[in-house]
Amino acid sequence: MNVVAISLMCLAVVGVFLFFLLLSGIRFIPNNRIGVVEKRFSGKGSVKSGLIALNGEAGYQPQVLRGGLHYLMPVQYVVHTMPLVTISQGKIGYIFARDGLQLDPAQVLASNAVVQDFQDVQAFLKNGGQRGPQRRILREGTYAFNLVQFVVITEERVFSLPLSREDSEVILRMAEVIKERGGFRPVVIKDTDDMIGIVTVHDGLSLGQGEIIAPVVGDDPTEEETYHNKFQDADHFLLAGGMRGRQLQVLVEGTYYVNRLFATVEMIKKTIIEVGNVGVVVSYTGTAGTDLSGEEYRHGELVLKGNRGVWSEALMPGKYAFNTYAGKVITVPTTNFILKWIRSEVGSHNFDENLSEVSLITKDAFEPSLPLSVVVHIDYKKAPLVIQRFGDIKKLVEQTLDPMVAAYFKNIGQTRTLIQLLQERSAIQQQASSEMKLKFEHYNLQLEEVLIGTPASPEGDVQIETILTQLRSRQVATEQVETYNRQQTAAVKERELREAESRAQMQTKMTEAELSISIQSNQGKAEYQRSIQQAAQIRALAEAEAEKIARIGIAQALATEEQVRAYGGPQFQVTQQVLNRFSEAIQESGVDVVPRVMVAGNGEQGSSGNVMEALLTMMLSDRFSALSSETTAGQERSPEAQAMRQQIYDSMKKKPASGESAEKSKK
Repeated sequence: MNVVAISLMCLAVVGVFLFFLLLSGIRFIPNNRIGVVEKRFSGKGSVKSGLIALNGEAGYQPQVLRGGLHYLMPVQYVVHTMPLVTISQGKIGYIFARDGLQLDPAQVLASNAVVQDFQDVQAFLKNGGQRGPQRRILREGTYAFNLVQFVVITEERVFSLPLSREDSEVILRMAEVIKERGGFRPVVIKDTDDMIGIVTVHDGLSLGQGEIIAPVVGDDPTEEETYHNKFQDADHFLLAGGMRGRQLQVLVEGTYYVNRLFATVEMIKKTIIEVGNVGVVVSYTGTAGTDLSGEEYRHGELVLKGNRGVWSEALMPGKYAFNTYAGKVITVPTTNFILKWIRSEVGSHNFDENLSEVSLITKDAFEPSLPLSVVVHIDYKKAPLVIQRFGDIKKLVEQTLDPMVAAYFKNIGQTRTLIQLLQERSAIQQQASSEMKLKFEHYNLQLEEVLIGTPASPEGDVQIETILTQLRSRQVATEQVETYNRQQTAAVKERELREAESRAQMQTKMTEAELSISIQSNQGKAEYQRSIQQAAQIRALAEAEAEKIARIGIAQALATEEQVRAYGGPQFQVTQQVLNRFSEAIQESGVDVVPRVMVAGNGEQGSSGNVMEALLTMMLSDRFSALSSETTAGQERSPEAQAMRQQIYDSMKKKPASGESAEKSKK
């Protein structure tokens, strides 16, 4: 009973154990993860080589379990749950294969020319997939990789099933290298940066002896087998014959997903040729070309574009994606540039930064320093000849032009005194420009002009300054003499001017005087004529007035004569006039006619001292005397009086007015 019970209990326990053991074969894999299957034992034994059991041997199996329920034999299989591999947008992932064929000695990265899908481990290994870092990179997306066979390195993390400490250290070092090279992000070249990418390939065949730059290969879109799309397809690049090392082909503006374990990219500036310059190319790579310089040019060869050597055609102004590791571009100015033999001044191109004044010895043993400026031009077509001959413009200036120009002007200085050197500066410039043009043309240069400065004395030497001071004093004296002469001439001219102005002013006055005389003459003539007319008028008036006065006088005379006759003659008339005047005077003065006081004299008795009485007495005596004499004589009126009386009478008949006056006078 006890044995049976124990047996039943054992069977039950075994049954339960077997049940749970069978249940343990069920595996659940989330949809965002994978299961890496490891087989613990197999009737086929273990893997003979490699890591992955391709034929059911014990070991890691090539297939992975995706999301869902899976049943595996309990105890025989172990499932390692791992995350899916996710590559972010715009990022790059790198693959490292733990199993596969070994790399060739010349290989750095495993070839993926045949194998395209890393998610099928069995196909990868059976088709010749190689172990190690792969040439193909992962772009953005999610991948179900067997993380025992493949290690995926991203910027965020490393996707891997660790096998050993040493294995992990190798993977981490690889991740550090990729990070240092910026390999988790694509190569982006912006058009605004004027940059280009110089590619250095780290895989493939090595360059031949003497080669420094790998030539351009493939990359023709029409030929898919050799089109590597700017180094983004490493296998096609190598199949097209691409070699490791720095590449002649460059990357220009764009975005490039380049495996940084396969190739690194260095950014450099574009070659810019400014306006007024050309670029002479000296190529370090290419085939040896035919010399184009000609038989007369014995300083080197000029070759066509793309060949090794100095290109016969220079680069015109512009921007060029020129690989400066494959050659160099020497900028040559095609505009006029100035070389200054002056220590304190440097031209814009810095070709003359080591030049200084030319030391001369004149004919009179002075040692001045002569500053010079030379204007030079280089024909753009002859720029390659100049570079081939001298290497660059600065060497041309320092090694050729400097000694040539200095020697020429030293010779000039020995033939002239210091004063001549100063006074003949213009002639020396013209002579130098003419003679040195041929010398410059010999070096494929064009001399435009030579400019000479003022000679200066060496430091501490005052003799030249003394000579210059004397010359200045002499010149000042000469100028003063000239100034005085000119002032004298000006004074003479001023005097002549003043005389001319005076003459002009007097001429004006003379003209005015002549005009005044003429006007006055005309006015005089007019006045004269008016005077004649007035005289005639006055004469006529005078004659008329005289006639009138004469007639009036005759009438008055006749009247007076009659009055005289009536009053007793002329004496009586005078007496009457005196009495009239006397009476007027007495009336105006207010004197009493009859004296208020009578004063009697000591004369005769009965006489008075009154003057009035005396005058009246005298007048009466005269009147009586005249009357008595006329009566006594018995005289008649004279014939003249009778004639006058008749004339007045006749006139009074002709002119009633006069007659009336005469009548009034007569009355």
